[in-house]
Amino acid sequence: MRVIVTGSTGLIGRALCSSLITSGHEVVRLVRDETRGTLGTSVGTTVKWNPIAGDASGIPGGALDGVDAVVHLAGAGVGDKRWNDNYKRIIRDSRVLSTKTLADAISSSDHKPRVFVSGSAIGFYGDTGDIAVDETAQHGQGFLTDVVVAWEQSADAARSAGVRVVHPRTGLVMSKHGGAWQRMLPLFKAGLGGTLGNGKQWWSWISLRDEVRALEHLITSDLHGPVNLVSPAPATNRDVTKAMAKALHRPALMPAPAFALKAVLGEFSVEVLGSQRVLPTALQRSGFQWLDSTLPQALTTLLAE
Repeated sequence: MRVIVTGSTGLIGRALCSSLITSGHEVVRLVRDETRGTLGTSVGTTVKWNPIAGDASGIPGGALDGVDAVVHLAGAGVGDKRWNDNYKRIIRDSRVLSTKTLADAISSSDHKPRVFVSGSAIGFYGDTGDIAVDETAQHGQGFLTDVVVAWEQSADAARSAGVRVVHPRTGLVMSKHGGAWQRMLPLFKAGLGGTLGNGKQWWSWISLRDEVRALEHLITSDLHGPVNLVSPAPATNRDVTKAMAKALHRPALMPAPAFALKAVLGEFSVEVLGSQRVLPTALQRSGFQWLDSTLPQALTTLLAE
């Protein structure tokens, strides 16, 4: 297959491109800066694009020729900076406008791909408390929920053009090379780990290798619409903390009170302290098999990376 990938310098994008290339597929990486970020010696083709164009003008003519699948993973990190009005706009635009750019290019192309895997997130559900939700649930409330709703809707042009569009609603990806776990590991290794807030909030997680395998599954399966990319065993933050401490043979005695998180993180603390108990119903029904279906398995995989 010939696969276009955006966000190829990010945690998930790097791993996906490497996996696709190893499997013998041709990867075309859409990048904003052709000099930024490499993936080793087998990086595939790079094509410069303008993700915030908001229409087909952001992608060079002919870039979609011969392409079987487009996997869109680009977007500003929601936890990279303290939120203010400007950064919240960047978070939204980097997702919504870039998706519109791709969807418009796909819909107007004479050589449409078979599938558009357009990134999404479990932020769609908002704070679900102790209630378990799957793809049939309605969206929640909050800034990130609003972003995800608009993000998924931005792919409508490709949908209307008859292309299979699937939205991987990704949970917390477990890897020591990026994301939340990259930040937590040094603290736990130093014996400074602990619960966040009261620790009762649910975390819906997935190992990096299962995330990549699930994305490849979405490319080749007949799934469409939202698909939750999480493990079948969500856990509370307290249980995650205990499992981390056990895996690293360290104590976890330093809880981070809610008021401290609010002071440090500002509005983003609402997302850290929120609870999302998300189930991967669509993925399970499609026959997908996890390699890391439990926390101990996932932590073993993470520490071996």
